[in-house]
Parts: sequence; C-alpha cells; structure tokens
Amino acid sequence: MRVFRGIESLPRLHNAVATMGSFDGLHCGHRVLLERVKRRAEELKGESVVITFDPHPRYVLGTGEGMQLLSTIEEKCWLLEQAGIDNLIIIPFTIEFSRTSPSEFIKSLASLGIRSMVVGYNHRFGHKKEGDYNYLSAHGGDLEITMVEQQQVASGKVSSTIIRQNIARGVMERATQMLSRPYIILGTTSDGTTINDIPEFKMLPPVGTYSAKVNGDDNEIRINSQREITLAKPCAEANVLIEVI
Repeated sequence: MRVFRGIESLPRLHNAVATMGSFDGLHCGHRVLLERVKRRAEELKGESVVITFDPHPRYVLGTGEGMQLLSTIEEKCWLLEQAGIDNLIIIPFTIEFSRTSPSEFIKSLASLGIRSMVVGYNHRFGHKKEGDYNYLSAHGGDLEITMVEQQQVASGKVSSTIIRQNIARGVMERATQMLSRPYIILGTTSDGTTINDIPEFKMLPPVGTYSAKVNGDDNEIRINSQREITLAKPCAEANVLIEVI
C-alpha cells in the first residue's frame, strides 16, 4: 500500500475508486465500504483509494474533548494495508482545510483521477458538513457515486461510538463482533514485557487482565491505572501488536 500525506504531490491515479472518512476502528461497516471500493476498482482495472484525516476532525474543531479513538494513525495504516487497499491519502486536518467548500473538494478529487466514490449513508464533508451523498450525486459531474447503508450485527447497529462504549465497559466480545476482528493496540517495549507509550487519546479497555495475541502468539496482558500494559510472556521484538481477545 502506498501512503501519501496530503494531495499536493500525489501522482494522478488510474481509474481510481475512493472512499473517505475518519474510519476510526475500521469496523465491519467500514469494511463493507472497502470491499465495494476494491470490487469496483477491479472492475475498472483501476486503483483503490482511502482518504482519511489526521488529526481527527473533532479534535481540531473543538468538539472532541474527552473523546478517545479506537485507532491511532499507525494502527489505521496497518489495518488498511491488511484490508488490501492500494493507496492511502492522509490529509492533515486543519482549521483552514475545514473551510474547504464541498465544490472545491470535489474538484480536487477529479484532479487526482478519481472516477468513482463509495460513501457511507451518513458521510458528510466540506465546510460546515454541507456535502453529503446527495450533494455528490448532484454536483459530482462524471464522478460515479455509490452509497452504503448502515450495517448491523446480532447485537445491533454498528458505529465507532457504540464500539467505544462497549470497550469502556470492558465488553470486548461485543466490540469484537462489531469490529469483525480483535481490538488492536500497537506499541513498543524496551524490556520485553512493558508497553508504556500508548497515546492518551488511544482507547484502552478498563484496568484488568485480558487474553490476547501478541505478535501472533497466545499471551495475556494486564492494563493498570497508569495506562501501562504488561505482558505475561515476554516478547522478543521491540514493536508489539496486541490483539485483545
């Protein structure tokens, strides 16, 4: 997967099919979007593209106080690569960028060679969130637009907010169901057992002990009140991928 920060130096893409959003947690609803993108790109013999933002728009716009995220940008990159996406465009989200009108943003998409867009049912973009599926359909010109409805699992509707609520309560089984995979935590260890570099904005399960896979091996982790993670079995690698089971 190719990763680009910003769109200024991005090469023109070939028959690109894109989706855009924050994709926090990359849950099963997001994965339906990605599969649609990949399938349409294959039909067009083109490239799949995900456009996301860093930092999260709510932090920049002042509406994210106290909000924790399911995915750091590094975790998001890893998950998207595992999902088989060809290109990831990370747009630095600033106050200035937030003032971009929907029409200006559509023009920038066209200049990149994006031929088709797949968006979620509630996706909004542009200044004051004035752009949505209907706006894209009306003003997108030759841009092909597909909308994906909200997804559900046995326990109900799926959203990043609902997953955060479940993790905050330690209901990992329900969170895993909505994510369609274990919850992941990326970190580093210098002594093989302790990970203490987790960003404050990254959501962790409550204090306690959890079954996990660490770099693919069965293990157990303990999370303390200082947001430190201790591994029951030492890890030989400095970079650690934890999958909370």
